[in-house]
This record gives sequence, structure tokens and C-alpha cells, in this order.
Amino acid sequence: MALRTYVTSRGDMVDAIAARAYGDEHIGAAEAILAANPGLAEHGPILPENLTILLPDLARPRPQIATVDLWS
Repeated sequence: MALRTYVTSRGDMVDAIAARAYGDEHIGAAEAILAANPGLAEHGPILPENLTILLPDLARPRPQIATVDLWS
């Protein structure tokens, strides 16, 4: 798993960081960040400034292709 770092700013929260880093397509991104950073949840919902955290490299979700059955 490749990792990159992120330094927190005032008022940062894990879910907001996940949304900025991965977009809305990654369900479970906040949980992946917490798993990659043991003890991060102990800081509470609002993270302290200048905290360096690891952002795991998540696989891109496959696009959903809608299908139509012409003979039903």
C-alpha cells in the first residue's frame, strides 16, 4: 500500500480530509485513514494543527455501467 502524507490545518477532521483527498467515490476512506494512523482517533473529531498523517493509496472504484435489456 503506497502512502502519502498530509499536514493538518486548523479545524481539519478525518472525514473532510478523506473527501478532499479521495472525492466522494471512496466509501470507507475515513476508516482507511484511521487504520493507517494508529492513535489518530484519540485526538477527537477536530484534529490539532500541524499533525502529519498518512493517506493510504486507495484503489479507484470501477465505474458502474448501466445495462438495458432490449428484449424483456
